[in-house]
Amino acid sequence: MQEALIVRREAHIPAPPAAVFALLTDPEKILRWMGTEAQIEPQRGGLYLVNVTGARFARGSFREVVPVHRLVYSFGWEDSEVVPPASSLVEIDLVEQPPDGTLLRLTHTGLPSAEQCAGHEEGWAHYLDRLAEVAGGRDPGPDPWHGRTGRE
Repeated sequence: MQEALIVRREAHIPAPPAAVFALLTDPEKILRWMGTEAQIEPQRGGLYLVNVTGARFARGSFREVVPVHRLVYSFGWEDSEVVPPASSLVEIDLVEQPPDGTLLRLTHTGLPSAEQCAGHEEGWAHYLDRLAEVAGGRDPGPDPWHGRTGRE
């Protein structure tokens, strides 16, 4: 039954792995596709803190950082009893797809229910689409999820 509580996403990103890695780990670059503020320390034990919508902070810490190839960090929401900070795990693998692309494989585990998996699956789809736009040199425009609290 636990297998059902795993979010898996794959996205083709039109940029090399090093560029995608930078968009995932550089606080200024993250804000081009997700969030209104970020504190990112991409090293083992380092902080992952992103105000994703301007109204909701995701918090965790890095467990594994393999430059340009892999990120693993704990994840959860501040002020949430359902998915509290660092209560779930996000794993991102970047696989080079010549000539200039990257296959991004995301696995999000540790979520407590099918409802939470569905909500996070929707969130990851939304933000990975925005990441692909930025990586491809396009402006994704204002985030339509700005101000969303996830508690509607």
